[in-house]
Amino acid sequence: MTARSAHPKSVTFSQIGRNTTMTTVALLGTGIMGAAMARNLRKAGLGVTVWNRTRSRAEPLAQDGIAIADSPAEAVAGADVVITMLNDGDTVLATMNDAAPALRDGQIWAQMSTVGVAAVEPLAKLAAEHGVTFVDAPVQGTRQPAEQGQLVILAAGPESVRGALEPVFGAVGKKTLWLDSDGAGGTASRLKLAAISYAISLTGIIGEAVGLAEGLGVDPALFGEVVTGGPMDSGYFQAKLKAITAGDYAPSFTVANAAKDTRLIAEAAEAAGVRVDLAEAAHQRLRRAEEQGHGGEDMAAGYFASFPGQPA
Repeated sequence: MTARSAHPKSVTFSQIGRNTTMTTVALLGTGIMGAAMARNLRKAGLGVTVWNRTRSRAEPLAQDGIAIADSPAEAVAGADVVITMLNDGDTVLATMNDAAPALRDGQIWAQMSTVGVAAVEPLAKLAAEHGVTFVDAPVQGTRQPAEQGQLVILAAGPESVRGALEPVFGAVGKKTLWLDSDGAGGTASRLKLAAISYAISLTGIIGEAVGLAEGLGVDPALFGEVVTGGPMDSGYFQAKLKAITAGDYAPSFTVANAAKDTRLIAEAAEAAGVRVDLAEAAHQRLRRAEEQGHGGEDMAAGYFASFPGQPA
């Protein structure tokens, strides 16, 4: 049964049955999402140490009172909770192998990256080998909700660690959906693929419609007028339409990451015997935009795939 949690924004271990110190968190990966999450964890009063493969990208977090580690092992040493927020399953596995010498019995590992389905089993196996409790906990949301602490956390893990994770998930998210008691089953990662498939496909549809309007000699603003205020309108539609028409592709979730996720969606769907034609089409558009040089821009820049002959 799905349970919903309301989160306090600052909780010490003494408030959840432990009377020693505040929760300490090691966060591995300080990209767009990870950096925002680290800041919110620290704002909530938690002790935070971060590691990033390119240290210079993590160093600005020191201004927020966050410790910067030189290695994954240094980051996780002594932490109550380890969070991975990295690009893909292979990167998560390699990073946690590097951290393994400093892992200890009783630690909790919240794997919050989007890694797909097939990657979950080897990650859970690594955790079990080191006496670490594995929680499959990918997040739904992009830069703005990450910065606001408004992510939706899709989680699967044992009841015994959920109290300890309350202050952590509460600092970065507005809601946690507990889906299963075993993180190794990948239930949360499966739901994440369905949710991100919707977001990526919808973004592709908006970009394609704008491109079609332009190609047919129609002002895209008129397309916006047709949709605005009707049953097809949404805040998401307005945000992505505005980004495209204003040419503002500051990354909230990049083309490259979206292309990676559509690959994971297609792989999981094939294994399940499901056709995902829209996700596969979105993947092709994203790859074209990436080849044009838009990989580091917001996924709304998939719009450029409508004009494959044009350089970035």
